[in-house]
Amino acid sequence: MSVFTEETRERAREIIARYPADRSRSALLPLLHLVQSEEGYVSPSGVEFCAEVLGLNKAQVGAVATFYTMYKRKPTGDYLVSVCTNTMCNVLGGQEVYDTLAEHLGVGHDETTADGKITLEHAECLAACDYGPVMTVNYDFFDNVDPQGALGVVEELRAGGRPMPTRGARLCTLKEMAVQLAGFADERDGAVADGGPGEPTLRGLRLAEQHGISVPGFDPNTPIRSKAEADKAAAEAKAKAEAAKPAPAPEPAKPAAATGSTAPDVKAPDDKSPQVRTAETRQPDAGTAVADAPGTKVPTDSTAPAPRDAQAAEAAGVAANPPAGDGKPAGDEAGAQQRNLKEAEAGAGANGAGPAVASETGVQK
Repeated sequence: MSVFTEETRERAREIIARYPADRSRSALLPLLHLVQSEEGYVSPSGVEFCAEVLGLNKAQVGAVATFYTMYKRKPTGDYLVSVCTNTMCNVLGGQEVYDTLAEHLGVGHDETTADGKITLEHAECLAACDYGPVMTVNYDFFDNVDPQGALGVVEELRAGGRPMPTRGARLCTLKEMAVQLAGFADERDGAVADGGPGEPTLRGLRLAEQHGISVPGFDPNTPIRSKAEADKAAAEAKAKAEAAKPAPAPEPAKPAAATGSTAPDVKAPDDKSPQVRTAETRQPDAGTAVADAPGTKVPTDSTAPAPRDAQAAEAAGVAANPPAGDGKPAGDEAGAQQRNLKEAEAGAGANGAGPAVASETGVQK
């Protein structure tokens, strides 16, 4: 545990204090970013640290740390270079950018250069299809990159420079980025910047303005209300709508039945819902007849069929339904079953055994 400084422990306490006392486990995600800011990845010591301060076991922490790709499980370079190779960026040249960087740096996916500066990775999607192909460095965007432009960025990083992303503030190291993701402000000069939207993002707005398309009744000058104001307005509107409703007319009293009974009306069986009727048809209660279930018969007690009758019925069924293939499974030939049955009856008559014993003897032979 000595790897973590007292400043880190103080920040951990501050993170945990953001959550209710009985919800401290919710602090796990920012805590994992915090330990990553200390070591550059989530080490076994980092997992143990998070488990200790939250009162969890290491398996619970490890399950979360291995689920999210932003938590690295082995030492990572100062700059994580992610190249999108998903469909849109790939069509626009993303794979070529990745292959060029991999060959130039001598590393593959999730591998780090020998100087510890650059970790390269494929990215499934960086959510910037309108700027493809895109590359991020510690999650800051470089838009519309090509192989030579990407090489220029990584070489400047290896030389100690910090190239300016296409959008947002200037770059920081992965450890510095992890501090921000843990919920702490970056105090460096120029660490925060407003990045305006690019032209591809605004293309839809430009077309709408060009063709006079707008949402009906939209007023861009409408002020944005606070939650309290919105809730109050909604309550007032609801009360006004309730007050405008006409009072319901009293229901006329139903005439009493000719017998003078005051028992409540009971719905007829035909008034069942289609779902109930279907369920009763598929699984009728064996002890209760379902009169309106088509094809359902009321079970009645009867004499159990004799073994011989059962054998004859089975043989007749097999004879009427021969197998589809040329080779018949054993026991499908009706003649063989009849011979076995006769032998069993003959043996039962000699020994004085009943039908059940005779059947059993025939099976054994």
